[in-house]
Amino acid sequence: MKITANFDSGNIEVIKAESPENIQLAIANDTKSDFKQWFYFRLEGAQGFPCKISIVNAHEVSYPEGWTGYRAVASYDLKTWFRVPTTYNGTELEISHMPKFNSIYFAYFAPYTHQQHMEMIHKAQTSGQMVIENLGQTVEGRNIDMLVAGEIADSKPKIWLLARQHPGEPMAEWFMEGLIERLCDTNDPVSRVLLEKAIFYLIPNMNPDGAIHGNLRANGAGINLNRTWQDPNPQESPEVHYVRQRMLDTGVDFCLDIHGDEGLPYCFATSNAGIPSFTKRLAMLEKEFYETWKQISPDFQTEQGYEVDKPGKAKLGVCSKWVGENFDCLSLTVEMPFKDNNNLTDSTYGWSPQRSKRFGASVLNVILQMLERIG
Repeated sequence: MKITANFDSGNIEVIKAESPENIQLAIANDTKSDFKQWFYFRLEGAQGFPCKISIVNAHEVSYPEGWTGYRAVASYDLKTWFRVPTTYNGTELEISHMPKFNSIYFAYFAPYTHQQHMEMIHKAQTSGQMVIENLGQTVEGRNIDMLVAGEIADSKPKIWLLARQHPGEPMAEWFMEGLIERLCDTNDPVSRVLLEKAIFYLIPNMNPDGAIHGNLRANGAGINLNRTWQDPNPQESPEVHYVRQRMLDTGVDFCLDIHGDEGLPYCFATSNAGIPSFTKRLAMLEKEFYETWKQISPDFQTEQGYEVDKPGKAKLGVCSKWVGENFDCLSLTVEMPFKDNNNLTDSTYGWSPQRSKRFGASVLNVILQMLERIG
């Protein structure tokens, strides 16, 4: 029996693995940081045996409340990820499963690896609808890839969507894949009209270093990118520095920053009501955005979410807050669950890559309906 995680996005430490019914593991810290929660590993040699896998430091992770009601995902082929029985006793997270084959993968959520990222952006490029732009390099020298779609013109609305500032939230890149695939579909009337009337700036993965290392929130320097937008350090958070610089070059009329939430089993967006320059116009745009998306996708809801910041108290180091404040535009953080959407549950898959992709594709209908008012 063997357990490994020395691959793209892998994260686990083996404490004990003497028998299938007594496997003890630990989640490793993010690179140069105390954040931790993401796990992804491969188990070999336990086919036909009931396995009990205990993550012994589950109580020490960044968001232990995320384990309540949570079920891990598993896969034999790295394509179909299904949920497996998982319990949390306040100290350890225990995963139970009897593998049908010799090799099986377990993860916090269905991974989106760097190889998948490269394949996705190059497929978008060859569609003829998008071009790849390199904004700069990460802490460890990897490209910060952006896809640009739509003919450039000053008069057109500039639509920005970015994802995976927190690398251990891969549902965000699944969301982006769904949106990008739809925009590349020349048979889709919504996409055709949007690309005639607007310009899209799309960053599917803001933090490739952290994704490759199997981090939850940190980049290669141990920095939480989504707290540095007000004054990013080019050496420690070049990812934000270069993206911000490009936004200032192009302007922004609408922005979504895509994330996953460990604790809340719902899809929702955060309000910008706390930014200093929040106006009635922005409040009306937010309300329209919420109501429109609820009508288009029943996965989106507004009853559950984060507490709204008090007027003038928003943290401008957060991407959506900084963008909204500096460009006077509709700018929101979108959250999806690691668990399931409790309003539309799925006992086999929970919240999944497929649902993330459809959710991403659905927001294009919202953008089209609001285009005249956000531009």
